Amino acid sequence: MPVDRLLPSAAAHDLIARTRAFADRELTPRAGACEAEARYPTGLFRTLGRAGLSGLPYPVRYGGGGQPYEVYLQVLEELAARWVGLADAVHVHTLACLPAAVHGTDAQREQWLPGMFDGVLIGGHGRAEPHVGADPSAVACRAERTRGGHLLVGTQVELAHGGRAHFHTVFARTGPARPDVSCFLAPGADEYLYFGPPEPSLGLRAFPTTTAYWDGVYLEPERLIGVRDRGLRIAFEILDAGRLGAAACATGLAQAALEIATDFAARPDHAVLAERAGAIDSARAMYLDAARRRDAGLSYTRQASVAELVAVEAAMEASTAAVRILGAAADEFPVHRYAREAATLHRRATPTGTGGDPRAARRDTAGLAAVGP
Repeated sequence: MPVDRLLPSAAAHDLIARTRAFADRELTPRAGACEAEARYPTGLFRTLGRAGLSGLPYPVRYGGGGQPYEVYLQVLEELAARWVGLADAVHVHTLACLPAAVHGTDAQREQWLPGMFDGVLIGGHGRAEPHVGADPSAVACRAERTRGGHLLVGTQVELAHGGRAHFHTVFARTGPARPDVSCFLAPGADEYLYFGPPEPSLGLRAFPTTTAYWDGVYLEPERLIGVRDRGLRIAFEILDAGRLGAAACATGLAQAALEIATDFAARPDHAVLAERAGAIDSARAMYLDAARRRDAGLSYTRQASVAELVAVEAAMEASTAAVRILGAAADEFPVHRYAREAATLHRRATPTGTGGDPRAARRDTAGLAAVGP
């Protein structure tokens, strides 16, 4: 049964209906085989763009959807209920577009955004670096000034869409002080860019994450987004928005597992299912509260962090319960895949490198107040 959503406009209701129809038609038939074979769904992003499901939270002027985050995240949840890997990939792309869309110049927006939003250009970004963890203020990857631009040197692990993306949002050190980090729109392919093999994963295998080796990739001046040495604010903005997307994806996965278990259970009011339903409703309410705060221009860091953790726990519990309830019949349904995908989302939601909280580095970093606007 579809989730009964409270949406802010008739246009949003129409968008959700179109998303459900698209997901049932394009995603459900492909998800199982692509994930089982770790096969990238070539052309699917172009199909998403034609369906108007790419660039949803960004301006209509450049081809985006002009939707508030409250609506965008519910679209993500609907996609995730059919194929969480694809929903996660859409969110990664959306995050990769954020610096240019929000902090770029008019010229950069005109140059990059139309291709990003129509599915022609696929974006990726790195989640971490070796021995650094997820704290963007501790990046070791560096961008050295040269010939009016920069040379990008360093290693990134868990680079989403590595080897498939047309561009990557990269944060690199551009000065000696810890806050001296800048944001760049780096190319997806270059003679001085090398990728390792896809990193092993329990779930979300169709959309590869890899290690990227930047060995002196030249970045033209127009690839610097925002002010040099002032990229940390963009990085933390992506971190907050990333948590919201992860929460929406996990909630969609949990909802899909719950619906299968409910349809199969002898008693639909089974106490275990009722408990899982309550956890999923709580996760949805939490990510929507955070999204509405974001749309209102309020701080939502705490709310996004809590929403992500609650949602990935709900996904773990719902998928595990579905496997248990279906028993021997589980192989006839995608619940084992759901359980693997939930475990992958749970691992990603566990911060590394900063004592369990990457924001501790921001609170404890001396002189970070000098980052400026």
